[in-house]
Amino acid sequence: MQPAHNFSFGSHKEHGFVAAFTSSIPSHLAHWFLEREQFEPVPGEPGLYRLSEPERDGPRRTRQAVHDLRRKGYTVQADIRLNPADTASPPRPVRPNGLPERRSRLAQAAAGRTTQRVIPPTSSLPSARSIPPEPTYAPTVHLTASGGGRSR
Repeated sequence: MQPAHNFSFGSHKEHGFVAAFTSSIPSHLAHWFLEREQFEPVPGEPGLYRLSEPERDGPRRTRQAVHDLRRKGYTVQADIRLNPADTASPPRPVRPNGLPERRSRLAQAAAGRTTQRVIPPTSSLPSARSIPPEPTYAPTVHLTASGGGRSR
């Protein structure tokens, strides 16, 4: 391991996918991170961790651990087949979703005239209704008090 790295990942004949840490990171912190990434200490090998259940998609889980630790800011050395930067699948072609074209069509449709609400052209203005004249007297309203209510 190079001292510039915090973690190293690789393959081991006996233990499968393994990880180790350097002295540049406190051992309790490295232990905490590796356990969160599903690595367990190898008995009799201090500082060596193996992936639990390596038969359950081991390479992908190890690449994910490398990726996670790098994203947290740690320097990680990994075998070529376990390095997510080297083994990443080729980027998928980006398909346009057509959103700008759709918005443009909607804007044009909204700005144009519609055939659904056709108003027949009139030669004259519609006649206005006349307003009734105001009454010359003030209307009065008579309120009657009911006998069953509460007093204020």
